[in-house]
Amino acid sequence: MKKLTVTGKTVEAATEEALRRLGANRDQVKVSVLEEANRGFLGWIGSREAKVEVEWICTPLDRGLSFLRRVLDQMELKSVHMEVKEEPEHTWILFSGENLGMLIGRRGQTLDALQYLVNVAANRNTGPYTRIVLDAQGYRERRRQTLMGLADRIAEKVKTTQGSLSLEPMNPLERKVIHTRIQQKHPTVVTYSEGEDPHRHVVIAPKTDR
Repeated sequence: MKKLTVTGKTVEAATEEALRRLGANRDQVKVSVLEEANRGFLGWIGSREAKVEVEWICTPLDRGLSFLRRVLDQMELKSVHMEVKEEPEHTWILFSGENLGMLIGRRGQTLDALQYLVNVAANRNTGPYTRIVLDAQGYRERRRQTLMGLADRIAEKVKTTQGSLSLEPMNPLERKVIHTRIQQKHPTVVTYSEGEDPHRHVVIAPKTDR
């Protein structure tokens, strides 16, 4: 956290100066008034300026973005840009630029690993949890379409054989895609998760099995 003690003719003036020096917005800081301004006798004798202490309180998103910038620099991906898109359930950070394949990795493994690390960095020693989801070149949507197709194929096999089938380990978001697709499109089969991360996986079974 950054903290500054600044004086000014008024509390507001001192606060604005501190915000300027920090490069922060009002909702990103905590302001403590140390001394009120005092005009003194006859308007000038013993006059005293206001003094405030302004503390920049980083949000989880601030910490997450800072962590990602360091990672991009270390990977020599300085031309990659980040766009933030906030939604009720989670916050997206969308990468754009060159050499994004390095960030995605095989089957999105690098992107998933980076997503795990940025969530750890962002939510360290904070209150309400902020879930951050990373995406690059629309990979998450392409992967979602692939998973829905996989769910459909496996569901049909389960209906035919009346036996349970386990899928490969997936992260929570991907497992949710499978669960949702089965619930919406295949009422005669059910899904549940087994195992511990990072080996937790979805099982698709006939409804009578569970």
